[in-house]
Amino acid sequence: MERHVGQDKTKKEVMGYIIKNATLVNEGKTTLASVVISGDRIEKILVGNNDFSKWNNYEIIDAQGKYLIPGIIDEHVHFREPGLTQKADMFTESRAAVAGGVTSFMDMPNTNPQTTTIEHLEQKLATAANKSAANFSFYLGATNDNIDEIKKVDPKKVCGVKLFMGSSTGNMLVNEDDALVSLFKESPCLIAAHCEDEQMIHANTVCCKDLTAKGEVIADAGIHPFVRTTEACYKSTAKAVEMATKFGARLHVLHISTKSELTLFRNDIALKDKKITAETCPHYLTFCDKDYEEKGFAIKCNPAIKMASDRELLRHAIVDGHIDTIGTDHAPHLWQEKMTDDYFTAKSGFPSIQNSLDMMLNLYHQGLISLEKIVELMCHNPAILYQIKGRGFIREGYYADLVLVDLNHEKVIKNDDMLYKCGWTPYDGIKVKSQVTHTFVNGNLVYHEGKVVDNIFGKPLEFER
Repeated sequence: MERHVGQDKTKKEVMGYIIKNATLVNEGKTTLASVVISGDRIEKILVGNNDFSKWNNYEIIDAQGKYLIPGIIDEHVHFREPGLTQKADMFTESRAAVAGGVTSFMDMPNTNPQTTTIEHLEQKLATAANKSAANFSFYLGATNDNIDEIKKVDPKKVCGVKLFMGSSTGNMLVNEDDALVSLFKESPCLIAAHCEDEQMIHANTVCCKDLTAKGEVIADAGIHPFVRTTEACYKSTAKAVEMATKFGARLHVLHISTKSELTLFRNDIALKDKKITAETCPHYLTFCDKDYEEKGFAIKCNPAIKMASDRELLRHAIVDGHIDTIGTDHAPHLWQEKMTDDYFTAKSGFPSIQNSLDMMLNLYHQGLISLEKIVELMCHNPAILYQIKGRGFIREGYYADLVLVDLNHEKVIKNDDMLYKCGWTPYDGIKVKSQVTHTFVNGNLVYHEGKVVDNIFGKPLEFER
């Protein structure tokens, strides 16, 4: 692909890029170095003073004072296409992704139609190839009756199977024991699970509606963690862990929101040796129950944002190894779907992918996590955990998915600056101290100077399984 990004078209064709004088954060180390990009790959990593004259017609980007990290891999997004494109689509949300330093994503199956067949999965891959600015993969969704489709999955091409053990839409709640046993015994690849106990949530909802009708409870956003409770999360997660252990399945539990669930995961072995792993999200590390008063339904999500003590323990867990990855659970809804007076109709979920790195770097600026650990959780570990081919690290021969960050660029997050189709963010009004300045996807400079370069598309992720 010809690349004239940010160039005078009268100049010679840009053959590649040299990012010089960068501070590389990679594989647990921070070093001053330069990176040469040729085609879609990292050709050389050079330390010290270097002569770049042999790389004729390469655009040189002086990254003095900036930090270079691998492209973020977000394993957990809902881009809403097909069927829900009034909220979001692959074009709009992937543009927001690269603006936030996310170069690869894995999209969930609760679309319309649901991605519960190989045919529908292939259709989403074809759509992304012509619309997505970032690299992509798609989960096949589990149901109570599609085990035959799941067994057809090619583990080299599909990131995983998504299991809803809590409330979902249509036929995607898997609540029959026989179906669960078949899935944990026969899935050919990783099972990514949403764990909340459906019966407990239903009982809590009925109780809350009754108390609201009697005037004993005001059904505002603050009741959400009392409907979708810690107990509901723990019970479901414990069941999933038990089944994965029994059948030797590869299980990744998504969006951990409680301190109690952390006891179900290990931090005493290397990630490559774990068969049961855990993810949390920036919003569980940022908000707590006290924020419902200000943010209201804007931060209503499933599982619910819970208590300050949960947030504190989750912050410890991302450092001590009980939590293995950070995903966003990017789940856009229209503003009018969120801003209702009725708790029971306000949609759960919100957009977040454009600011996930911002929020994690805020934790760094607060002294709660190192840069090396952020890169481990958002770049290295998703690549290891999903066995992604050639991505997630700054290594010679790997795809040139790279992000330059200015750690001394203070800004206030604003709805008006969001690239989401829905046009808002729960982080509106929060001050951050960092800024993504450049994003490369497969060697293409797709974001710089605050703008996304259109008509450059990502590639499907490949898995070494």
